[in-house]
Amino acid sequence: MDAMLDRPLAAIAHKPWLVGADAPQDFISLADIVSFVRQYIFSILAFMVAGIGCATFYFATSDPIYVARTQILIEPKIPRNLQQQPSEVNLSLDTAQIESQLAVLRSQKIAIMVIDDLGLMDNPTFRDMSGPTIGERFHRVWMSVFQGDGLYTSYAADFFNRVLPWPDQEQANTPQSESERERSAVEIFTGGLDVQRVGVSYAIDITFQSLDPALAARIANATAEAFVREQVQTTKVAAGEGIVWLERRMREVGDQMNKATRIAQEFRAKHDYSIGQGETSVDGQGLPLNEEQPKHQTTLEQLEVTAETYRKMYESLLGAYTNSVDQQPYLIANARVITSATSPKKASRPRKTLILAFGALAGLVAGIGFAVARRGLDRNVRTPHQIRRELGLACIGELPPVSFRRGGFGRLDEVLRNPDSSFSGSLQSVKAIMSLAGASHPRRRIGVTSVSPGDGKSTVVSNLAALCAASGTATLVINADRKSALANELFDSSDFNMADRDSGGPRDLVKQIQFIEKTSFYYLRNDESNSANLLAPNNMERLLREVGAYGVVIVELPPFSSGAEGLAVSPLLDGVIVVAQWGVTSLDQLEDLTQTLKNINSSVLGVLMTRVRSVSAHRYRKRTTQAPR
Repeated sequence: MDAMLDRPLAAIAHKPWLVGADAPQDFISLADIVSFVRQYIFSILAFMVAGIGCATFYFATSDPIYVARTQILIEPKIPRNLQQQPSEVNLSLDTAQIESQLAVLRSQKIAIMVIDDLGLMDNPTFRDMSGPTIGERFHRVWMSVFQGDGLYTSYAADFFNRVLPWPDQEQANTPQSESERERSAVEIFTGGLDVQRVGVSYAIDITFQSLDPALAARIANATAEAFVREQVQTTKVAAGEGIVWLERRMREVGDQMNKATRIAQEFRAKHDYSIGQGETSVDGQGLPLNEEQPKHQTTLEQLEVTAETYRKMYESLLGAYTNSVDQQPYLIANARVITSATSPKKASRPRKTLILAFGALAGLVAGIGFAVARRGLDRNVRTPHQIRRELGLACIGELPPVSFRRGGFGRLDEVLRNPDSSFSGSLQSVKAIMSLAGASHPRRRIGVTSVSPGDGKSTVVSNLAALCAASGTATLVINADRKSALANELFDSSDFNMADRDSGGPRDLVKQIQFIEKTSFYYLRNDESNSANLLAPNNMERLLREVGAYGVVIVELPPFSSGAEGLAVSPLLDGVIVVAQWGVTSLDQLEDLTQTLKNINSSVLGVLMTRVRSVSAHRYRKRTTQAPR
């Protein structure tokens, strides 16, 4: 985050002054966060409003969806071999069995049963709930806005049908086969159905969502009934198949029983307990042997035991058959409905509160991301920390924006109009720093420059001179910038009297010094006739000697964009203050300016930021209000 809020660390690794306390920190202070929020608060709020607007557009153009719920209970069956036992039997269903019942509820068989029972393929309200397309949403908004004008509504509808045709129109005009209609209905049914187990119980929730609340309740109840009916049908089919198998098996066993009984009776009728070689041989079951089989003797007892065995088998099958036939009319399902679905009164979707909260959160995240990206790519002056990191210079002050006032000099006498403001408090700190420059002699000769015109350089010069003059120090402002806003303002004011502008030496320029009553400082205006003289180092040096009677001399230098030659006189001064406009002045250009001043052996007192809208201005205001009077 620190690399996003300021210049990347790789780009400033070559700075020799970034050691010790000024080295890059790995944390962000609370002041940096507050400054960041104050700077991009409107951008973040704009993204939040856009997110809320998109969320409102979404749920305003979405169809209300109603959800109906029914509940069934799965009951475990008692196995037949345990039904006749008098002892109590504890039965339970494992998770696999419950999941199997859920799979049946979600199956295509149940879907087709419900679709056929309710005739859903011919119901116009039974349709896909994926939501309208973006074109349909704009179509709805357009139609709702111009709903009162029938003629205009017809025109708008015709326009949208041509430009943004509804996808359903082409599909509706395309004939579909019966199988395609059934498959589409099954897909819609499956998309609207939701089956969930209630905790670890045997209860199952069946919910269905539809555009029609009554239809949602009907389908939910029909699904539960179809499941119960399917259970009965499955049990009935299984029981019928069992009866058919028992009948076939009874016939087979009966035939074998009759044959074995007949052989035993024939054997008993001969009063012979062994069968000779010429007689028909029988096997152990009383059946005649083939000629190829090995012959052996069989007793009457064996034949009677075989016949009795077949009789018992037949009686057992007959009892099972009778029991199955008796129980078939009383087949019941192992599930029952415990809660029937009713028509919902309120739509379950869209959830307006949740969508609005999500839209606001998404807008907030997008706004913060945009602000961080913009801050990371921003190479303009914004914080004192940037100036220390990038330039190795101190930020000697932060001047908040001041409004232009008619009467007087507008922003040029702000310190006299509002001496307790944060603007004045910041300039007081600059004045204290000026007093430390050139401490070897009582006079102070300070230059003020900026990167480009419009950075507030003239406002700083005028208010700083007025502040020094108000303290009783004779202050002179020398204008070396012929395009200075201060010169134009004073030229239009009645407080500035034109003097003889004939070119000459420094003594002639001294005669042109005027006293400004409202600001109490002296002013030497620059014009085209003497600009060359003021920007020449020799002439400026002689002029500074001629104005030695003034305690403070402030020279307004040309901006750096006018050319580096305008800074040639800066080595003659005790120090130079660089003015930078907050959020406008480029750090790269500011670095070029300060490096140029250092290369010509000028003393840079620091950077003064103007029109600052950050937390630092709030600190000055707080400090000013708490200061003793």
